[in-house]
Amino acid sequence: MTTYDDRASLSDLTATVERVRGSVEGVIEGKPEVVRLALTVLLAEGHLLIEDVPGVGKTMLAKALARSIDCSVRRIQFTPDLLPSDITGVSIWDQQRRDFEFKPGAIFAQIVIGDEINRASPKTQSALLESLEERQVTIDGQTYELPSPFMVVATQNPIEMEGTYPLPEAQRDRFMARVSVGYPSVEAELQMLDVHGGVSPLEDLQPVAHAHEIVKLIEAVRGVYVAEPVRRYAVELVAATRTHPDLRLGASPRATLHLLRAAKASAALSGREYALPDDVQALAVAVLAHRLLPTAQAQLNRRTAEQVVLEILHHTPVPAAPGQQNGFGTLGRTVPAYPQQPPRSL
Repeated sequence: MTTYDDRASLSDLTATVERVRGSVEGVIEGKPEVVRLALTVLLAEGHLLIEDVPGVGKTMLAKALARSIDCSVRRIQFTPDLLPSDITGVSIWDQQRRDFEFKPGAIFAQIVIGDEINRASPKTQSALLESLEERQVTIDGQTYELPSPFMVVATQNPIEMEGTYPLPEAQRDRFMARVSVGYPSVEAELQMLDVHGGVSPLEDLQPVAHAHEIVKLIEAVRGVYVAEPVRRYAVELVAATRTHPDLRLGASPRATLHLLRAAKASAALSGREYALPDDVQALAVAVLAHRLLPTAQAQLNRRTAEQVVLEILHHTPVPAAPGQQNGFGTLGRTVPAYPQQPPRSL
């Protein structure tokens, strides 16, 4: 039986995450919500897809997160001539041993940065499928486990279509969340000129957390309590995407699992041992939108997947907190209460 005493305490989690957050925000100015989402995905054992226009700091965000943690890091520049074996590895004949020797590919790292992932061919992109979901690689009938923690941070440019291969639905579904960095504010851009004008801050960035600390924090996040009404709320949100008239493809059961894991990580980052509907609401767009396919009519009407998720959030009843008549959260409604305090042993 595992108890909270066996895991990293919430105070340890908060202190470690604040160090990592401060380190990353020293490089990515004016985007605290983006940095928090990246840390949420890391602690929820997911993978992050950063999608935005060129020059807004997608690769720098991934590098800053990787360098802030003392762990193995590999960067893959996806190009049309990249081969699957460059990612997973290859077996090479050893003349002296007279046997095949496995040479690990770039995926064998704790944090893998995949830059411009949609520039590789579909054959190369598919080499990531097993590692993203099962955290292992199978080569020549032999299965190799990937290190822990393991996170893939991929970037792509959604505007440029020439020479790119859009990620298929099966691969997008394996990314826990998608985030857009967006343009900085005027003040943040002025600060960026001061910080980045001479030397890149990445050069002086030092690790502020160890890999074994992150593993302990992940175990702590696994123990965050989620009451049955909150779990049902997450399921109802995902189920609503499968019947919405503006969507021809709804979210999968994997999306429900990712939404729940992300909500638990968000609760832990807020210093709570239990998840609330607010955690689910705050992450619904980031976790669900990139998995959805609007219908042709919705596209003609300029309806985006993000707008559909926001509409579903508005119409789905939210579990009320104990003792509240108007529900809990920004979209609260009167429904039966749920327990907020988790059991001491799980």
